[in-house]
Amino acid sequence: MPTTNMPLALMTPAAAISAFSYLRAVRADDVEASREFASGEPRMPELLVDVVERIVVPVTALPSPEAGEPCADTFALEALGRVFVTSLRTWAPAGPDTAEGIARSVIDFTVQFLTEYHEDVADTLRQLEAVGVGQALDAHPAPAGLHPVRLTV
Repeated sequence: MPTTNMPLALMTPAAAISAFSYLRAVRADDVEASREFASGEPRMPELLVDVVERIVVPVTALPSPEAGEPCADTFALEALGRVFVTSLRTWAPAGPDTAEGIARSVIDFTVQFLTEYHEDVADTLRQLEAVGVGQALDAHPAPAGLHPVRLTV
């Protein structure tokens, strides 16, 4: 799974963790946990769109590892990712009730386009979460005197 260096300037580490926790709860069909995460973060639809725009889309724009440079498929996948973000952005302003539909779309996109045949979607989501939380930690460093926490996959 490739990673990206695009910083999550607007997303805090707590927001990134919350968004991915919600995605995992929805994927597991854990209604109670997903309700708890959604009610704890009324901006959940916007956070999920941020996750897609700042993590998933840049991953789709990376060159093929075999080629070392972008290929036609890479450009098509990047365009698809951008269309996906545009579609999600139309749902997000409708309110917190759209969070589950957005989450299911993000999970489906991850399954269809970002999960290798030998991987489980849960592994891919964990990798994306590590990237997102790491970028959020870089964008929002801990105050002086506190020990920063680093997540690894």
